[in-house]
Amino acid sequence: MDVALSILTVDYSDVRKSLENVIDSVDYIHLDVMDGEFVPNISFGYSFIKSLRKITDKPFDTHLMMVHPNKYIKEFVEAGSDYITFHIEADCDAKETIDLIHSFNVKAGISIKPNTKVDEIKDLLPCLDMVLVMSVEPGFGGQKFMPIAIDKVKELSELKKKYNYNYLINIDGGIKDTTAVYIKDYVDLAVSGSYILNSDTPKENALKLKNL
Repeated sequence: MDVALSILTVDYSDVRKSLENVIDSVDYIHLDVMDGEFVPNISFGYSFIKSLRKITDKPFDTHLMMVHPNKYIKEFVEAGSDYITFHIEADCDAKETIDLIHSFNVKAGISIKPNTKVDEIKDLLPCLDMVLVMSVEPGFGGQKFMPIAIDKVKELSELKKKYNYNYLINIDGGIKDTTAVYIKDYVDLAVSGSYILNSDTPKENALKLKNL
């Protein structure tokens, strides 16, 4: 299982220093973009993401928690995103937004909230590069893992094998060594933020997840 580091709780006064001891121990950088409408919080935008490219060449997994993600795809591509994931619950045409992301030669993902069923994105699975299952309500770091996500990643894993789909299965929310054991056999990568960055041993915690 690969690890995507969520930098939502990074020390923004010195991002480079905050990441330098852990960045080589993770596989992706997960970037939570919040617009204050889709979720009741605001994080950062494409200018910040662009600045991160000076720090690392790790793949950027950009997660748009936005009402209208389709309006900003070009900017997040130009900022250096390798994957752009938006929510099926957003106010946009999902297939058109996937096609738009692909038109920039960037990989496209769909995310689903804890109460959204996999059935709601089944028709889109053949054209996706990633499915992000939220195991917390999106918008805030440090929340407790919701077991409802376990059945979803199992279902997505079964569908992937049955139809030979190519999407990566990702999970985000409350991921640490004691919760990742329940999903490690069904996901390709897992997002972890506070368990790593807010720890006294960030590198060791990242490696714990990778070596499960």
